Amino acid sequence: MKNLIARLLRGAEPNPSPCVTFDAPRVPEQSFGVIGDIHGRADLLEQMVGLLADLPPDIPVVFVGDYIDRGDDSRAVLEMLSEPDRFFSRDIICLMGNHEAMCLSFLDDPAANGRFWIRNGGLQTMASFGVGGIGPGSGADEFAKARDALALAMGDRLIKWMRALPLIWSSGNVSVVHAAADPDLAMEEQPSNVLQWGHPEFARRNRSDGRWVVHGHTIVEQPMVENGRISVDTGAYATGRLTAAILREGDLEFRQTGT
Repeated sequence: MKNLIARLLRGAEPNPSPCVTFDAPRVPEQSFGVIGDIHGRADLLEQMVGLLADLPPDIPVVFVGDYIDRGDDSRAVLEMLSEPDRFFSRDIICLMGNHEAMCLSFLDDPAANGRFWIRNGGLQTMASFGVGGIGPGSGADEFAKARDALALAMGDRLIKWMRALPLIWSSGNVSVVHAAADPDLAMEEQPSNVLQWGHPEFARRNRSDGRWVVHGHTIVEQPMVENGRISVDTGAYATGRLTAAILREGDLEFRQTGT
């Protein structure tokens, strides 16, 4: 496990060489929480719900995406998030991560996208829905059968919910995305692939518009606050540490499972 965590963290630390100084205060229009990448750890999601139970019910919580893959309980995570009235006592906003995008791409074209997805944790997601029998050497027909079985097990409601997930949520001068933002573009101009997969300059150059970006996707050992970026992906599926950031005007608090 220690070697796995070391591999995950290798290269995750940013090496910023900012060309502009970032000194903007965080001024959200409302208090809100952000929860990092869950990756099939329904047990940690349930723990986090308890850790946030003392927050006022009018404080919404934003999930950064990557609810599925790698961990064993992707189905349970999706069911909790897609039926919020059953599991949460507050409003929640669920963004789309790159792993949700991979799952949808598999459903759309299993032959073209199956191998890539299963190399990145898709096998665990399919197993959580009772679908198996495929691997890296599977052919187009086998992937098509697995897609059909997965679509049936997920059902139209859950697939439609996943397809409708937004890519960004903002309050005041704070935006929440899954992976990153291009520092040269306004938030409303960000390409979907950047928001879901990242950008090479995101951790290296500061934004000049005073906008803070809260994100997951890139694993850090502990949550980080640096030059307008707040990183909340602490590798929950491997470390047991699912992180939440609670943002209020002039205040930032982190809470974690497993601590």
